[in-house]
Amino acid sequence: MAGIYLHIPFCRQKCHYCNFFSVASKRNRSDLVAAIIREMELRRDYLNQQQINTIYFGGGTPSLLTEDELKKIQEALEKFFVLAPDPEITFEANPDDLNPALLKMLKSTFVNRLSMGVQSFYDEDLSYLNRVHNGEQALRAIRQARDAGFDMLTIDLIYGIPGMTDERWLKNLQTFFQTGIQHLSAYALTVEPRTALAHLIRKGRMEAVDEVQSSRHFEILLSETEKQGFVHYEISNFARPGHYSRHNSLYWLGGHYLGLGPSAHSYNGVSRQWNVSNLTGYIRDAATAASVEETETLTIEQRYNEYVMTSLRTSWGCDATHISHVFGEAFSDYLFQSAGKHLDAQLMRREGTRLFLTNRGKLFADGIAASMFLDEAL
Repeated sequence: MAGIYLHIPFCRQKCHYCNFFSVASKRNRSDLVAAIIREMELRRDYLNQQQINTIYFGGGTPSLLTEDELKKIQEALEKFFVLAPDPEITFEANPDDLNPALLKMLKSTFVNRLSMGVQSFYDEDLSYLNRVHNGEQALRAIRQARDAGFDMLTIDLIYGIPGMTDERWLKNLQTFFQTGIQHLSAYALTVEPRTALAHLIRKGRMEAVDEVQSSRHFEILLSETEKQGFVHYEISNFARPGHYSRHNSLYWLGGHYLGLGPSAHSYNGVSRQWNVSNLTGYIRDAATAASVEETETLTIEQRYNEYVMTSLRTSWGCDATHISHVFGEAFSDYLFQSAGKHLDAQLMRREGTRLFLTNRGKLFADGIAASMFLDEAL
């Protein structure tokens, strides 16, 4: 399975917590679209003519694109790549951008899945995050998307927001369940360096994140989604059976993908590369591939480490049989050796040749994976 990610960096305003490359402006939008199309043509062979099963418009705010711009991108994708008969085409949108006219326009394109950055249904939380929309706008956008015929919907929620009590987080989840949406992405609020939130907390103007509170919210999340029949198929993603995101799954199962646009990353199983995080530079250089800032050829140890990290985050687990087949038996032996202390601490469990994180282990997923990495060749 292969996919394409398109980064549309324009935003109405920057959220305090966001560390993705974005610009609070819509200038140069048509130039960006033209540059992305030029990059498509130049890098059409990056995925070796694999069929494209999933396309994801992220950002930024892709919903700031006009109908003409979006259809130009669609036509170029259909021209330069082999699309699957039923690809998943996901489009990120903010609730404040969605309205019946925009939804009708999106429905006229190949977009068939919407991802809404709701983050919370409570205005106090949205104010802390510096979001543009309010809770009522979020609910209205969901209703309008349903009315427009979008059956494949997902929303993002953020937990661990200072001031968000356990009760309010529970009410957020209950509101989500009442919408009938089949997929949820839920993230702990993380204070990234060089963000507005990090600066405001450092200056004492915003309350800091409480890691204990965040862990409680995660435990509530696991309990409530399980009660509602959702599968926790990846650390931050929950869905009812049959409604997993193909694009999310592509990343976590080691699929190949091409990233288009400023700051976008690509991976083809052998190397990883990423584009320059500068709008003007990307537009200037896209036609010559100079927009690719760096390419990294992965060693066997790096590919092993990446498989361990991504597979442990999923409900499918880390498979020693796969490791033995792809990397060699010495790697599968090392896997079980490095997992021993986590199995003893009941942070992991073993089923046959597969290793899984327990619910408690999921709280420490990154640290557990890192402790099992290989630093040098076996």
